Amino acid sequence: MKKKILILSICLCALLTGCGKSAKLKNGEEVVATLDGKTITANDLYKELKNQGGETVLINMVDAFIVDKEIEDDSDATEYAKSYLSQLKTYYENQGQDFSSVISSYGFANEKALLNSLITDYKKQKVVEKYIAKELTDDEINAYYEKEIFGAQTVKHILIKPETKNDMSDEEITEAEAEALKEAKDIIKKLDKGEKFEDLAKKYSDDEGTKEDGGLFADFTKDGVDTDFWEASYKLKDGKYTNEPVKSAYGYHIILKVSSSEKPKLDEVLDDIKDALVQEKISNEEDIQTKTWIKIRKAYNLEISDSDINKTYKNNTK
Repeated sequence: MKKKILILSICLCALLTGCGKSAKLKNGEEVVATLDGKTITANDLYKELKNQGGETVLINMVDAFIVDKEIEDDSDATEYAKSYLSQLKTYYENQGQDFSSVISSYGFANEKALLNSLITDYKKQKVVEKYIAKELTDDEINAYYEKEIFGAQTVKHILIKPETKNDMSDEEITEAEAEALKEAKDIIKKLDKGEKFEDLAKKYSDDEGTKEDGGLFADFTKDGVDTDFWEASYKLKDGKYTNEPVKSAYGYHIILKVSSSEKPKLDEVLDDIKDALVQEKISNEEDIQTKTWIKIRKAYNLEISDSDINKTYKNNTK
């Protein structure tokens, strides 16, 4: 489909901007081709091209203009596109496929054509994100700040992982989890009797990254850890530990609260909040990108003079 649209785009550009022998079209009745019993004029060709995807080609041209106006610097887009292209190439070549044949099957003449398409797609995405961010309300921002932004937490923890394997039955997995839970509860009993948290972490914890430091896990935020781990850590008072093991995707934790920092001010995290809300909207709201592009074109005062293309565009953007 992309290949077809590209050909249509080239034809329309040649027809409308004036290339080759049709460089000075005046009224559309200039002859493009003749054969016995048939004369094809510029108007005939334009009408047929229009019916075979003219609206798509026109909107792609409009959006490309807007994208270049909105994002003049291509450096980020180019860096992203080159990295993604390299990953694609490695993936298909590792599958034993000829990458040139792969990109040709998707309608691209060569790697450069695919690279340019990736650059454009990246920039279009960034334009959408920018416009969605502009429409965020103070209420949305403040609500996110109140519900989702917290000070960083510092804890010490002991992780007990269930000893599971891929070939275990459900019954065996359940048994392994029960054994891990029992071990975690036994460790809490040791804490209750006065044994040092740091010593127990070094002896029992399955978290190799923290055990040698007495289980210390410093300055983490809500979006950086398992939800259950965060909630248990946040609720604890400094110096207190969980009296029941906390289950996460990794296993069972005993958590000792060390400290927490103050919640950052709104202006310090405003950009992060906007980014999070934009991505949330893109993930959760159906057709938001299509609807946003309609708004963007409207903001640029797009008017489609051709009645047929205009009708198609309106039908496609209801």
